[in-house]
Amino acid sequence: MSSQQNGAISDTMQDDKLGSDGIPSDDIESVLPTDSGEGTVKFGWIRGVLVRCMLNIWGVMLFIRLSWVFGQAGWGLGIVIIALSCVVTTVTGLSMSAICTNGVVRGGGAYYLISRSLGPEFGGSIGLIFAFANAVAVAMYVVGFAETVVDLLKENEATIIDGDINDIRIIGCITVVLLLAISVAGMEWEAKAQIVLLVILLVAIGNMLVGTVIPATKDKKSKGFFNYQSNIFLENFTPAFRGDETFFSVFAIFFPAATGILAGANISGDLRDPQGGLPKGTLLAILITGITYLVVALCVSATVVRDATGNITDLITPGIPCNGSAIAACELGYNFSSCELQSCKFGLMNNFQVMTMVSGFGPLITAGTFSATLSSALASLVSAPKVFQALCKDNIYKALYFFAKGHGKNNEPIRGYVLTFVISVAFILIGTLNTIAPIISNFFLASYALINFSCFHASYAKSPGWRPGYKYYNMWLSLLGALLCCVVMFVINWWAAVLTYGIEILLYIYVTVKKPDVNWGSSTQAVTFVSAVSNALSLSGVEDHVKNFRPQVLALTGSVRTRPALLDLAHSFTKNYGLCLTCEVFVGPRSEVFQEMNANIEKNQLWLGKTKRKAFYAGVACDTFREGTERLLQASGLGRMKPNTLMIGFKRNWRTAGVEAVQSYVGVLHDAFDFEYGTVMLRMNQGLDVSHLIEAEEEMLKAVREQQALEDEMMPNGDKAKGLFRKSRKPSQQVITTRVSVCSPPPPQVAKMNERLLEASMQFKKKQPKGTIDVWWLFDDGGLTLLLPYILTTRKKWKDCKLRIFIAGQPEHSDLDKEEMKSLLQKFRINCSDIHVIDDIHVRPSSESLRKLGDMIEPFCLHEGSKDAAQAEAMQRDQPWKITDKELNSFEEKTNLQVRLNEVIKENSRSANLIFVSMPIARKEAISDFLYMAWLDILTKDLPTTLLIRGNHKSVLTFYS
Repeated sequence: MSSQQNGAISDTMQDDKLGSDGIPSDDIESVLPTDSGEGTVKFGWIRGVLVRCMLNIWGVMLFIRLSWVFGQAGWGLGIVIIALSCVVTTVTGLSMSAICTNGVVRGGGAYYLISRSLGPEFGGSIGLIFAFANAVAVAMYVVGFAETVVDLLKENEATIIDGDINDIRIIGCITVVLLLAISVAGMEWEAKAQIVLLVILLVAIGNMLVGTVIPATKDKKSKGFFNYQSNIFLENFTPAFRGDETFFSVFAIFFPAATGILAGANISGDLRDPQGGLPKGTLLAILITGITYLVVALCVSATVVRDATGNITDLITPGIPCNGSAIAACELGYNFSSCELQSCKFGLMNNFQVMTMVSGFGPLITAGTFSATLSSALASLVSAPKVFQALCKDNIYKALYFFAKGHGKNNEPIRGYVLTFVISVAFILIGTLNTIAPIISNFFLASYALINFSCFHASYAKSPGWRPGYKYYNMWLSLLGALLCCVVMFVINWWAAVLTYGIEILLYIYVTVKKPDVNWGSSTQAVTFVSAVSNALSLSGVEDHVKNFRPQVLALTGSVRTRPALLDLAHSFTKNYGLCLTCEVFVGPRSEVFQEMNANIEKNQLWLGKTKRKAFYAGVACDTFREGTERLLQASGLGRMKPNTLMIGFKRNWRTAGVEAVQSYVGVLHDAFDFEYGTVMLRMNQGLDVSHLIEAEEEMLKAVREQQALEDEMMPNGDKAKGLFRKSRKPSQQVITTRVSVCSPPPPQVAKMNERLLEASMQFKKKQPKGTIDVWWLFDDGGLTLLLPYILTTRKKWKDCKLRIFIAGQPEHSDLDKEEMKSLLQKFRINCSDIHVIDDIHVRPSSESLRKLGDMIEPFCLHEGSKDAAQAEAMQRDQPWKITDKELNSFEEKTNLQVRLNEVIKENSRSANLIFVSMPIARKEAISDFLYMAWLDILTKDLPTTLLIRGNHKSVLTFYS
C-alpha cells in the first residue's frame, strides 16, 4: 500500500474516531489488517486451507466404503454420486468465497460468515449446532480409528479386554487425549501433525494405484482382483443394488465423505489472508479430492469383480456351467456363481478391505486409514472450540460467555478444547455412532445450506455494502445450492433432517426473543429495508378506501417518557394495525437545539423498542412550537403511510401560560383541521406531563452511581469486597440514603400530587377494570368519534369495558332517535351495550356553572361595552387577543352549550372508565383563542379521563362489504 493510501486511511480513522467513539467504520475495518499482536502464528492458504480441507474430505470412506458404493451403484451411477456431491460442495465453496471476500473474515468460520450475513438469529442457531457437530464428529472419527485398531488386534489374536466395545472405548479415549495434547500445544504443532498425516495419506493412495498394475496373484484373483480388464469395467457399469439399498441410500452413505470443506474456514482467525486463501484453498481442495475419489473408484471398478469366493480352487470346470452375474470372472477362468446362492466374503460388494487387497503393500492402506481418521478428528477437535469461542465472544448466549476467553499469543480457546474433549469422550463411551452419524451430516449440511442462502440473500438485497472481491458466483446458483443441501438432508435421513430443523428453529426463536445487542449490518436488515420501500411504493399506487381506513396517529408527546398516558392511549389505537408517530418539537436557537435533538432521537427510539411500544419517534427543531408542529403535520410519513389523526394533550395551564403559548396551542388545532387531520385531545384531571418526575429519577440514579463510586474509592480490598459490600445493602436502602443526602424530600402535599400523577400516567398501561366507555356523539364528523372507541373494545386491556352511546335528541322523538341510532350502529357492525338519547341538552345551565365559567374567563375579557367607542377601539387595538362583549353575546348559546354538556356528562358518565366527546370547532378569527380554550376547559372540567374528538368529515365507517 502506498504512503498516500496509508495517510488517507490514517486520516479517515482519525475522523471516524472523532465521530464514533473510536470505533472504526465497516469500510475502514475491511481494509485494515486485524492481526492482534506480534508473534501470533498465521497460516498461508496451503497449510491453513488446502491441506486441512483435503485431509478432512479424504476420510475412511476412501479406503473402506468407496469400493462398496461403486459395487452397488455401478461406476455409471457412481460417477453421478461423486459429481452430485461435488456440485453441492463446489456451489457452497463459491458462495463461501463470495462472502469471505466481502470484508475482513475473523475467527469463527461458518458461524462468522452466516451471522455477519444473515444476522445473529441464524448465525447463533447454526453456530451452536455446528460447533456441537464438530465436537461429536471427533468422537465419530476416533471410533472409526479405534474399530480399525481393534480389527488389527483381532487378526493378530490380541485383545485389551473383550476385543469388542470396551476395547474401542479404551483406545478411543487414549486417542482423544493424545489429540487434545497436540491441539493444546498450539496451532503450529497441530499443523505439523496434519502435514505428517497428509504425507502418509498420499503414500497410501499412491500405493493403491501402483497395486492395480502389479500382476495379480492367484490368491488375489480368487478374491476378485484381476488387474485392468475391459470386461470387468463394462460389467461394473450398471447398478446392482442389493437388499434395501437404492441410489439415494448409497448416496447418503457416500455424501459425508464430501463434507469437510469448511475445515479451513473454521480457523479463519488463524489465517494470514483469509480473503484470498479461503476461496483458492477450498475450491482447489474440492477439485483435487473429487478427482482422487473418481480415479480411485474407477481403478477399482476396472480391476475387481462384484463377488468372489476367495477360494483359489473355484476355477472353470469343463461341463459345469459358469453364468450368473460374474460373467467377467468366467471369461477370466474363475467360477464365482456360487455367490448367487450364498453370500461371499470378497469382491466389491462384500469386502470392505478391497483397497488393502488391491494395494502393493497392505499395511500402508491401514496406515492411510489411520491417517484419514486421525486427521479428520484433529481438524474437528480444532474447529469446534474455534467456532464455539467466536460464538461465545459475541455473547449471543450469555450463559456461554465463560468459554469466550482465550489463552496465549494465539488466543487459544483452552476452555473450548476441554469442553470438546468432554463431549467427545461422552460419545466415544457410547461406542457406536450409527444413530448420531446422520444427525452430524445433517448439521453440516444445514451450515452449507445457510452459507449458500447467505450469498443469495446478500445478492438479492442489492445492498451497496455487498461488493465481494470474488466475482465467480451467481445468486441463483447459490439459491439452487441451498435447496440441494436441504434435499440431500432428507435423502440422507428424513428424521435427522426434521430434528435438525427443529433444533435450529428453537434456537432461532430463542435468539429472536432475547434480541442480543449486536448490529452487523446483515442482509436480513437490507432485505427488510428493500421490502419496506417496495411495499410503501406499492401502497402509494392504491387509492384510499373507507374500508381500509385505520387511525394513523401523530402524537405530540414530547420526549417518549414525558407523557406516558398519551403515548399508551395512542399505541392502543394503532398497535399492530396502524402507524404511530411520537413527536417532539425543540424550540430555540438551532445551534443549541440540533445537538439536543440528535442526542434524543436514538435514545427515544431505543426506549420505544425496549418497552415494546410499536411506534416511531420524530423530532424537529424550530423557532416556535406551532411552526414545528406544522412541519410535522405536513411532512411526516411516507406515501400512504402518513398520519391522519393528531393526538395532543389538553393544555391545563392555559390561564397562566401567556398569550403566545395559548395562540400557538390553538393555532396547532386550526392547522390540524386545515390539513384535514382528525383531532384527538386527551384530558386527565391529574395532568399528563411527568417530565419533572423523570428528571428527579435521573438525578437520583446519578447520585446513587456517584455514591457507589465514592464507596469503591474508600474500599481498598478490590472488586470482590466492593461487590460483597453492595450486596449486603438492599437497593432500596441505597436509593433512600442517596435521595435524602442529595435533596430534601418534597412537602407532603406535593408528594401526594406526584404520587397521583404517576399513578394516572400508568392508567392505560394496565388492564382496565369492568366498566363503560361512554361516547357522546354530538356531531357527524365522519365517524371517527365512533371508530376509535370501537377499536379500544377490541384490545385485550379493554375487553371488560362495554360501549355506551349518548346522542342529542328532542323529547317528543327520543324513542325514534334511539331506534334510528340502533339501526345505524347495526349497519356499521358496532356493538354497544346501551344507547341514551339526551333530550335536555339545550336547557340553560345552572347559575353556579355559569359563575364558574365567568370566573374562568374574567381575566381575559375586554369589557369594552362600558367604554365609549374611541376607548373601546383603542382597547381592542392594544389587546386584540381578549374576549370582547360582542363575541360573548354572539356566541352565548354555544358557550352555554359547553357548560350544559359538562353538567349532563357529569350526571350520566361520572363512573365511566373513559369518555369520548365530540370536540367543538372554533371558526378561525371569529372566536378568540381564550374563549375557545374556556369552552374546552369547561366542557371537560371535573370529568373522568376524557377524549375530545373531531374527525375531518371524511367517512371512516361504511355500510358496505
